[in-house]
Amino acid sequence: MVRRYGIAILCILLSVGLLDVQGAIGFSKSSKAIAAHKKRHSSVKVMRAPRNLVLRSASALVMDQETGELLFQKQTEAVLPIASITKLMTAMVVLDAQIDLEESITIEPTDVVRYRPSRLPVGTHLSRENALLLTLMASENRAAHALGRTYPGGSEAFVIAMNAKAKSLGLSNTSFEDTSGLSSGNTSSAQDLAMMVDAAYQYSLVREFTTREDATIHSGRRTLEFHNTNRLIQNPRWQIGLSKTGFTNKAGRCLVMQASVAQRSLLIVLLDAQGKRTRFADANRIKKWMERQPLA
Repeated sequence: MVRRYGIAILCILLSVGLLDVQGAIGFSKSSKAIAAHKKRHSSVKVMRAPRNLVLRSASALVMDQETGELLFQKQTEAVLPIASITKLMTAMVVLDAQIDLEESITIEPTDVVRYRPSRLPVGTHLSRENALLLTLMASENRAAHALGRTYPGGSEAFVIAMNAKAKSLGLSNTSFEDTSGLSSGNTSSAQDLAMMVDAAYQYSLVREFTTREDATIHSGRRTLEFHNTNRLIQNPRWQIGLSKTGFTNKAGRCLVMQASVAQRSLLIVLLDAQGKRTRFADANRIKKWMERQPLA
């Protein structure tokens, strides 16, 4: 009789999603951090999607960064183009290589992509660090291409390193074809991107550059002003630790963030949103919903 009731209770718990149903893969930029992440996220607790939270992005995920609890999910396994979210991986590969960040690099004609606007003219000289800053903060495609081109072995070796890094992080549904994200062959899932954002968050320069509001770059006699592509960075009601936007016609409008909301560190992934404001509106909906939840 006791055994019968025990089995019945177990079935009920499984049916309402109160037991762990999804494993998480540990990751970080060092083996020690990877082990720590595996311990912290050895099992992902999945919360049932709340009926009062409706997001318009085609794919969305909200995860507690500390516990691995999956707070919201929508089409999280769908493999989609990720546009400039790619640049987070670009940054990690540059920093892992420990290349001289003060070295001056030049924007070359080969860094120009037709029909893709850029405010960095050919011939611009800037430090590799500033190229990384513009890649992350302003999503500058020419800067991203220059980072790959000046990597040991060139762009081809860089893309190989990107995919190797993805594999080392356990990103099984992620693939890269270029450093900027303009290729529709740069694909991933919301589940993988949550892990990639957590990995990128371990790099202090990535945190700093993705959350900087603006930057001034001097190119010859010209002074160029650049601004963050995430409008929420300037909103004092948000505490954002990492941010990256992305857009192509095939990828739609994308946004990933690490943010502190309602005393919780969150990983937020929003993919394939339609309309210029949708991804930011979805992020605000998540914030308001979290702030309405009772404290644990």
